[in-house]
Amino acid sequence: MMSAKAKTLSIAGFVVIALFATLSLFIVEQTERAIVVRLGTIIIDPQTKEAEVLQPGLRAKIPLIDSVRFFDKRIQTLDISSSRIPTQEKKELIVDLFTKYRINDFAKFYNATGGGNKKRAEQLLQEKIVDGLRGEFGRRKLNDVVSQDRNKVMEKIRFDANNAAKTLGVEVVDARIVRIDLPKEVSESVFNLMRTERQRVAAEHRAQGQSRAEAIRADADAKVIVIGATAESQANQVRGSGDAMAAKIYADVYGKDPEFYSFYRSLEAYRETFKGNNDMLVVKPDDAFFKYFRRSGSQGASNNKS
Repeated sequence: MMSAKAKTLSIAGFVVIALFATLSLFIVEQTERAIVVRLGTIIIDPQTKEAEVLQPGLRAKIPLIDSVRFFDKRIQTLDISSSRIPTQEKKELIVDLFTKYRINDFAKFYNATGGGNKKRAEQLLQEKIVDGLRGEFGRRKLNDVVSQDRNKVMEKIRFDANNAAKTLGVEVVDARIVRIDLPKEVSESVFNLMRTERQRVAAEHRAQGQSRAEAIRADADAKVIVIGATAESQANQVRGSGDAMAAKIYADVYGKDPEFYSFYRSLEAYRETFKGNNDMLVVKPDDAFFKYFRRSGSQGASNNKS
């Protein structure tokens, strides 16, 4: 049987081995890459003569001498909010944008950011992007920035940011503007100018409409007068033609039988005169108006005598 002392030594040896393994071994995850720093210097791969980047898996290091720095190899998102960017007219805009980036040179990223400090890296990257944004906005007017040149601005920003980010060991995958707005102190004055301009345009449209309405009304009045005059002229012509035709008919009838014509006209006169129930006419008995009544009466007396 093993003595108590031997057991103690075995346990102690096992603990030392476990502690050594814990300090020596480490795991690089699938989403990570790692570099080993030995006494403040990145370990160089003897074959490529470049910094040795550890791939995913179980790795070893020298305890107390080597230190490991882990880096996320996935695409990262950097939100840049409420940056004040002036335009060519010296009008400040509040710009929100986001940037997609990933680390493509881990050793350079480690050296440029003071030991792989992600916050420091994003601060430097944000400064480079905002500086490029200022340069592009400063060459353009407000209307160009928010409309037709917006895509061109972002393409230029992505290109310049990617070139600038190479010094950090970072690749800019994408950069897009989320919002462009005016500061509160500027918005009110801009809105007042827009309101004044809209009121001026509205007044101009109303004046043009009033002018066109008056022209249309005057043209309609003129057409009414012309149509009325034409209708009156045509009516006079028709009336004159009718009167002439009636006179001709009367003349033809009178020429054929004057006595009958005179009698017919007298009947029409009697009808018009006595068409009411209470009509009364006071004339002399021998008046010409009643000649046919007298003639009828005298013919009746002679018939009675016979």
